[in-house]
Amino acid sequence: MTTSAQRADRRVSPVFLALVAVMAVSGWAVWTGRLAASPGFAVFLFVVSGWIVSLCLHEYAHARTALHSGDISIGAKGYLTLNPLKYTHALLSIVLPVIFVIMGGIGLPGGAVFIERGRIRGRWRHSLISAAGPLTNILFAAVVSAPFWLDAMDGVPQQFRFALAFLALLQVTAAILNFVPVPGLDGYGVIEPWLSYRIRRQVEPFAPFGLIAVFGLLWIPGVNAVFFDAVDAILGALGITNWDTYFGQQLFRFWQGQP
Repeated sequence: MTTSAQRADRRVSPVFLALVAVMAVSGWAVWTGRLAASPGFAVFLFVVSGWIVSLCLHEYAHARTALHSGDISIGAKGYLTLNPLKYTHALLSIVLPVIFVIMGGIGLPGGAVFIERGRIRGRWRHSLISAAGPLTNILFAAVVSAPFWLDAMDGVPQQFRFALAFLALLQVTAAILNFVPVPGLDGYGVIEPWLSYRIRRQVEPFAPFGLIAVFGLLWIPGVNAVFFDAVDAILGALGITNWDTYFGQQLFRFWQGQP
C-alpha cells in the first residue's frame, strides 16, 4: 500500500502533460503558420505554455533536490508530480510570473514548494536546494537556444525563430533574477545557510516583499538598462540578436496588433 502511494506521489500529473501538449500544438501552429489570421496568438500560447512548463520544472528541481537531501515529506505534498496546482503559493509561482511576462517581458518565478528544512543536514545541501531552481532555468535556456548557438536555424520559419528567442530571454532573465541575493529569492536561499543566526532573523521579515522589490527596481531606467544589457550580452553569446527577441515579444503581444 505504501509503495502504491509513493508511486502515485511521483506520477507525472495530467495537468502538466496537458501543458506540454498545448506547448507542442501551439509550437506546431507557429511553425506551420496554421493560425495565419492570428500568428501572434499562436506565439502567445506557445510562450506562455512553455513558460509555465519551465516554472513546473523549476519547482520540481527544488523538490527533487530536497528529497535527496533528506526531506522525505516532499512526495506526499505532490511536488514530484509537476502539477502546478500542488504548489504552496500558486499565486507567486504561476499567476504573478505570467503577469510579469505580459507586462514587461521578464521571467521571474517565485517561491512555491514548502521544504521542511529541519530534516536537512549540511549547509551545502540547503544551498544546493535553492540553486536547483534557477539552474533548471539555465538548462532550459540552453535547450531552447540550442538551434541558435548550434547554427541550425536554416529553414526555420521566422515566427518560430522569434518565439524561441523570446522564450530564451525569459529563461535568462529568470535565472539572473533568481540568483540575486534578495530575501524571498533563490539567490538569498543559496547564501542564507552561511549567514549568522542574528542576520537571518533580522532579514526574515523582508522575505515576502523581495519579489516585489526586485520587480520595482527594474522600473528604474538606469537599473533596467544595466540589467537588460547583461541579458542581451548573454543572449548574444548564444547567437540570439536583439531583433529576434524584439519581434518575439511583439508577436507575443498579439492584442497590440501585428509588428
